[in-house]
Amino acid sequence: MNWAAVLLAAGAGSRMGHRPKSLLLLDGEPLIRRLVHALQTAGAAQLVVVLGHYAADIGAQLHGLKIQVIHNPQPEDGLVSSQRLGLQALPDGLDGVVMALADQPLIEAADISALTLEFQSRPAGIDMVFPTVEGAPGNPVMLSAAARRAILLQGPSFGCKEWRQAHKAQVLPFASSNLHYTTDLDHLADLAAFTARTGRSLTWPPEWAPP
Repeated sequence: MNWAAVLLAAGAGSRMGHRPKSLLLLDGEPLIRRLVHALQTAGAAQLVVVLGHYAADIGAQLHGLKIQVIHNPQPEDGLVSSQRLGLQALPDGLDGVVMALADQPLIEAADISALTLEFQSRPAGIDMVFPTVEGAPGNPVMLSAAARRAILLQGPSFGCKEWRQAHKAQVLPFASSNLHYTTDLDHLADLAAFTARTGRSLTWPPEWAPP
C-alpha cells in the first residue's frame, strides 16, 4: 500500500504555558523526531510536517530528516488550516494518508502499522479509519485518496473532523485497548499525569524550561 503522512506541529501550546509541545523530550529525544521516526519506520512513502508557531525551534530538530516541511503562515486559524496545507502538499496516486499529531508521546511504529493494516483490510465504501479506546476516539486517523480530495474541494474551515461528521457511513472506528492512541498532551498537568501512569518523564529542553 502506497501511503503518506501529515504530521501537525503548528500549534501555539497556549495551555502549556505557550511552549512547543513537540519539543518535549522523552528518553532524551524530542517528540517531533520520535513521531517522524515512527511514521517512516511504519512505511510512510512521504511525510509532510506542518509548522507554524515556533517554526524555527522545531525546524532545527528536523534537519537531516527526509521529510517535507510546510509552514502555515496563519497557524492561529487552527488545526484545520494545517490539515489542509498538509493534504495539499501531497501528490496524487496515494492509497491513503495518515493524519498524525506531534503531541502523542507514546505513538510508535507498531501503532501506526496497526492503523494502516485496519485501513488496508477495511470494507468497501469506507474512506476513513480511526482507533477508539474505551469508547474514546484516538489518533492518528487514516483517510483514503477520495476523502482527501473531498476535503480539499471544500472551504478553508473544512477538515478531517468535518468530513467525518458529514460522512458517518464511510467512517470505520476500530476498538483497541492501546492507550497510545488516546495519550496526548494538552495542559501542564498532563506531564505529571503521564509520569504517574507510565513511570516515564517528559522534560522541556533547557531553552523552554519553566523558570
